[in-house]
Amino acid sequence: MSDNRKELRKSKIQARNSLSPEDRERLSAVISERIANSDTFQRAKTVLIYRATKGEVRLDALEKADEASGKRLVYPLCISDSEMISLLPEDENAWQPGYFGIMEPVREKSVEIPPEEIDLVICPCTVFDENCGRMGMGAGFYDRYLEKCVNAHIAAVAFEVQKADSIPMAPWDKPMEMVFTEARTYFKKHD
Repeated sequence: MSDNRKELRKSKIQARNSLSPEDRERLSAVISERIANSDTFQRAKTVLIYRATKGEVRLDALEKADEASGKRLVYPLCISDSEMISLLPEDENAWQPGYFGIMEPVREKSVEIPPEEIDLVICPCTVFDENCGRMGMGAGFYDRYLEKCVNAHIAAVAFEVQKADSIPMAPWDKPMEMVFTEARTYFKKHD
């Protein structure tokens, strides 16, 4: 990875982490409401979301929103150092801390959902730009998985402080169709 990408990721993680826990919680609720009210979310039947770690946008309010009622909310599980699957937890006891300290569904207490059944993927990100370029944490789990989500709209969530002027895109980077922040929703500009 180029030094430019490493430095950009590091600076935007620092910007995200500079927000107080109270601000992150408040802004996460605003972002969750923006997602819940979006046409894309309202039309979706199966939505891949995530449980946040460290300073990421938390989607707890989205999980509890009235608009989420009746939807299948599925969650990622890393099953190897390069592969991710989506699981629908069967109950509240279907969670445990994973390798990265993130709460993950327990495979034996969840139903695996094929990626082609997912209508909307909401990815965490460390950096985004005006044209919905996205950089994650660098392991590439989402980048590899998104290729399989052939019927899904692809979105990311971030705090506005994570926005960069531009992102030096790597060959494996896939621009998002939209990025939800507390300030607005960004949409990918088509060529």
